[in-house]
Amino acid sequence: MGKRNLFLMSSSAMHGFGYLEHAQTDMTSFFKNNSVQKVLFIPYALTDYDGYTERVGSVLKRWGFSCNGIHTFPDPVKAVENAEAIYIGGGNTFLLLRTLYEKQLVGPIRDRVLNHGVPYVGSSAGTNVATRSIQTTNDMPIVHTPTFDALALVPFNINPHYTEPDANVKHMGETRQERIKQFHELNDAPVLGLREGTTLFVDGDNATLIGPPTEMPGICYDARLFRKNQEPVEYAPLSSLSFLLKE
Repeated sequence: MGKRNLFLMSSSAMHGFGYLEHAQTDMTSFFKNNSVQKVLFIPYALTDYDGYTERVGSVLKRWGFSCNGIHTFPDPVKAVENAEAIYIGGGNTFLLLRTLYEKQLVGPIRDRVLNHGVPYVGSSAGTNVATRSIQTTNDMPIVHTPTFDALALVPFNINPHYTEPDANVKHMGETRQERIKQFHELNDAPVLGLREGTTLFVDGDNATLIGPPTEMPGICYDARLFRKNQEPVEYAPLSSLSFLLKE
């Protein structure tokens, strides 16, 4: 049984930082601490696989890591089985999950991460599919999925890009908190709302919330935890959320 190593970002882009720059220090340490030199990137949440892989790969290469898109391998399952690290990027969560099932990758990814300790990086949609289900994504269902069940690398749900309504905006639509409450009317799983710039780092049985090394003024980097029939609770960066892994 391998040790679970997860780096689950709310987003690849953060106001005030270049692409992935807000996570550079922590992601670089994550790869180096796990002796990773080559990253297998899964771009299935978007349709331009080459362009997406180039965008991510150009950043990782500047940081000293090679990056290859899974679509360039003749056998994607073999690519996962041989991967040093797996990185699933953001985009549309429904498209991503459907493609993972179509290519029969859900089982192999889960096996590599949970049973062999292969490091996993997720961003936005890639973070959504790392959880129990994609039922708390913000994305539009642009394609049908065979199921909402995801990789279940953690036993709870995450809502990336979590935000509160702007008091200066007159829009009266449902808030993110209200939508999560609707989820809890029919589901029991905790939901961790990850605000922009935050990452959930899972090391074995330990889970820690981390934020960017340089915080932008006026931006909240806390995460908000929602439970059924309970008031939400805020957790600041460096807080331990290990209890969520045991529930």
